[in-house]
Amino acid sequence: MSPRRNRPRGRRQPSPVGHEGPRDPGIENTETWRGEEWVVRRIGGSAAAKHYRCPGCDQEIPPGVPHVVAWPRLGAVEDRRHWHAACWAARDRRAARPLRSRSAPRY
Repeated sequence: MSPRRNRPRGRRQPSPVGHEGPRDPGIENTETWRGEEWVVRRIGGSAAAKHYRCPGCDQEIPPGVPHVVAWPRLGAVEDRRHWHAACWAARDRRAARPLRSRSAPRY
């Protein structure tokens, strides 16, 4: 007896033309937060190639982990921030500035 297959054998059905949900990786969405419009892009694990510091929890996002990139609509390239998806979803419940020890890195 062979082990049970966890994935369906058939091909995935393509989404209808012109319908991209907010969870699709690489698609930019606009969200309002604190009275400002933010551009939000979800990055898949295969596209995440560098280490980033999440502003929500002040923890490192290692390469290969799916995450969210958000920046103000009228902001510059330097204003982009990489967030854990859960931290971005809970951004209103997070502290404004997490406290960091003196020897902690500032990236």
